[in-house]
Amino acid sequence: MSDHITVTGVIGTIPSIKTTKDGVPVTSFRLASTTRKFDKVTQKWVDDHTNWYSVALWRNLARNAGRSLEKGQRVVVTGRLSISEWDNGEKSGTNIEITADSIGHDLSWGISTWTRVPTAAPAIADEPWPALPGGADPQTGEIPEDPELNAEPDSGPDAGPDAGDGFLPVLADDEPLSA
Repeated sequence: MSDHITVTGVIGTIPSIKTTKDGVPVTSFRLASTTRKFDKVTQKWVDDHTNWYSVALWRNLARNAGRSLEKGQRVVVTGRLSISEWDNGEKSGTNIEITADSIGHDLSWGISTWTRVPTAAPAIADEPWPALPGGADPQTGEIPEDPELNAEPDSGPDAGPDAGDGFLPVLADDEPLSA
């Protein structure tokens, strides 16, 4: 039996992308999950305790995460939890690792764009990626600009200042979106 866990946090290290001797891709990084609470006296969000996790991603999840994730980004990780003790003679400690089943950007802190990639992606990061749907660049995943999205708004009766400009409200860096 294994314990399943879902953790939100910040990627604390540059994701390391490696391939096992059997050709299986693995991406790993450290995840910092900080408890936050709203201080009614100061009327601000304050950080409390931080838990650190080692996160390991395998196969297609590792390939896609290696191309999508960067240090400092906020993510949601779901996977199997394992806790092990370690001792190297000079120091000892506890390693808390999540073997991820899925991962994604935490959209309460920003926006993200998703692009489907073929399941038979190259095993090595230096190999070229096949063409992506929608005309996306296979190396960056960027989709060419759509001229219709940048067209001037209509000037009809619904185009006044109350029609909505399509923009989302800007939040302070320490303020999560709430329902």
